[in-house]
Amino acid sequence: MQYTIEARELTTEHAQRPSAEAETERITVEAGTPDDAISMFLDRNRSQLVSFSRPAKGRESIATVKRDEAVFLVRIYEN
Repeated sequence: MQYTIEARELTTEHAQRPSAEAETERITVEAGTPDDAISMFLDRNRSQLVSFSRPAKGRESIATVKRDEAVFLVRIYEN
């Protein structure tokens, strides 16, 4: 299956509030499950999983990840 992963920066060590100019990073991956998709994202971006929510089937999964000193909101959904 194809999953789209969108990541948007929430905070950094220098700014405790998100920037209005923060861009959304978007990638598409081939994975068997949303869990596999987030694992691929973490590996590619050298990020650490903080939290992961798996809602009812057919809905997007939501994760919070940390990379360096920044925290990102990550959405994973099936294409």
